[in-house]
Amino acid sequence: MNKQKIVIIGAGIVGACMAYHLAKRNQDVTVIERHSAAAREVTEKSFAWIHTTHRVAPEYWHLYDASVEEYHTLQQELSELNIHWHGALTWDTPPLRDQHFQKLNREQLEALEPNLKEYPDEAMFVSEEGAVDPIALTELLLSKAQEYGAKIQFDTNVTQLKQEGSRLVGVHTSKGFVESDVMVLAAGTGTPELCNPLGCHVPITSSPSILIRMKTANKLIHTLISNAQFEARQLTDYTLLAAEDYIDESEANGPQAVGKRAYDTLRRSLKHGNQLELESIKVGWRPMPEDGYPIVGFHDHMNGLYLTLMHSAITLAPLIANLAASEIIDGKSRYELDPCRLSRF
Repeated sequence: MNKQKIVIIGAGIVGACMAYHLAKRNQDVTVIERHSAAAREVTEKSFAWIHTTHRVAPEYWHLYDASVEEYHTLQQELSELNIHWHGALTWDTPPLRDQHFQKLNREQLEALEPNLKEYPDEAMFVSEEGAVDPIALTELLLSKAQEYGAKIQFDTNVTQLKQEGSRLVGVHTSKGFVESDVMVLAAGTGTPELCNPLGCHVPITSSPSILIRMKTANKLIHTLISNAQFEARQLTDYTLLAAEDYIDESEANGPQAVGKRAYDTLRRSLKHGNQLELESIKVGWRPMPEDGYPIVGFHDHMNGLYLTLMHSAITLAPLIANLAASEIIDGKSRYELDPCRLSRF
């Protein structure tokens, strides 16, 4: 097996997963991150739901179906990895893929979530789904990658990708030039800025979402709950998270206003909800491919450039990074990633 110099730009969940799988297979891995720590862009603002049952195009079902198994494999490899396999409970939301949920009646819901003030007559429960602490997961993967020999350069700005002819040969940074055989872009919404000077158009937009973090004296939610009123889960016994859609930057519908409404809704909807304390409201700018599905693989016209862009990254990154590492190291395309190629646009 050839040992390649692989540079990964970005130390969010995708970059960390790539670093782990590549370093584990004895590659010469360098991760470049402009922040002073990992997971400081969209990853830290992620609701971090391992969400496998929402409706997606059939050609992507296999990735979502395999993502939970990949997390269980990762948990076997990394004993420190804590995943909350408490399932997800939904009602009054768009229907899930039919084969993946069970219907619960009101009595079952009261037993599962005793702290709700009101219950629907029926809800859908997916016992296989889970959630993680996205920062802890990212840091753990990078730490393990370092144990396998990966180098992490924090506080390092990328200034320019260097090409010779139709090949990428490295990257100029604020701390000097780093040579590469393969450049993995895990830079999220920063990807177009890096690719455009190369003449490589990557069709993504920034898709904002809002994460609300609250303190609580004890555990109020046992599963992950998603309905028309709120989407919430416990990060720890003393921290509750809620996710909301971004509307605009106006005073009435800006992130602070939306976050405060979500906080008020949870205080009203939960028994002992008055104990909640609002801690923070943050906006995460997710990299959203034009059609909503991952863009993964070597660029057709720029040798040595490998793209890794996806939503939802928390759900898909461990699986896709494993497959992508196989492509990079073994030099053979993985059919599982065929629907994810940039050439589809």
